[in-house]
Amino acid sequence: METVTGFSIIIIIAAIFFLILFAYFVPVGLFITAYFSGVKVKIFKDLVGMRLRKVSPIVIVRSLISASKAGIELDPGMLEAHYLAGGNVIKVVNALISARKADLNLEFDKAASIDLAGRDVLEAVKMSVLPKVIETPMVSAVAKDGIQLKAVARITVRANLERLVGGATEATILARVGEGIVSTIGSSNSHKAVLENPDSISKVVLAKGLDAGTAFEILSIDIADVDVGINIGAILQTDQAEADLKVARAKAEERRAAAVALEQEMFAEVARMRAKVVEAEAQIPMAMADAFRSGNLGVMDYYNLRNIQADTEMRNTIAKPESSKDEDKNG
Repeated sequence: METVTGFSIIIIIAAIFFLILFAYFVPVGLFITAYFSGVKVKIFKDLVGMRLRKVSPIVIVRSLISASKAGIELDPGMLEAHYLAGGNVIKVVNALISARKADLNLEFDKAASIDLAGRDVLEAVKMSVLPKVIETPMVSAVAKDGIQLKAVARITVRANLERLVGGATEATILARVGEGIVSTIGSSNSHKAVLENPDSISKVVLAKGLDAGTAFEILSIDIADVDVGINIGAILQTDQAEADLKVARAKAEERRAAAVALEQEMFAEVARMRAKVVEAEAQIPMAMADAFRSGNLGVMDYYNLRNIQADTEMRNTIAKPESSKDEDKNG
């Protein structure tokens, strides 16, 4: 009796395990839901096959039901392939439904490629219906009169589903618009003209076709704010004047140093000449002594020489002006 009871317990446990395994591989409830929703799926070929192919039947069947209710016919095999490729099936189907409601031409292949490219396809469809406004950071530019202007622009963009795969992102739009603002302000003759008519910036920038090669279509560019910055031209002129002044001072100092060196050289030359004169004058007494000893110079000759020297000094004194005489006395 005990053997029969133990055997019955084993059978019950095996039956429960079999039922759990059967319910997992054969989602009867999901099949019933799909059937009454008008979605034709085969219980063994499709639902059990999805389990064996490691595809979530719940995701595929619910996506098929949502698409069917929206009037979109989808192939379960295409959804499975996108699921196995790592795509977001639910988001792709919701994007297809949103595009259909908005009367946008979006096929499953295009939506799947956008999703696999890493873009949010549902967000792209929403942006195609409801444009998005992005704002540039503060852009600084200098007009031709040297005055700096700071501008902020608001760009209204709409997603372009045809260029979403491989198209540039919002960062490219912001960079191109910023470059256009800088070039437009830089080509203005006066900053006052820009302040009086700021929409001229948006018109010029918008006419350049900055959305080429991007995933968006620019609808409008509006200048939200324009502020006057510093006078760059005056600062540059001041810096240039200071630089020129430093150069002039350096050249003047160089000329002064050269003049001082030349003066010192002249003083040294005069000192050398005076030293030679003093040396020559020092040799005169010795020469006269030699002349006395050799008999070439007599006493009377010496007195005559002294008389001539005294007469010369007297004549020089008489020839000097009064101011020179006073200076000699003071000296």
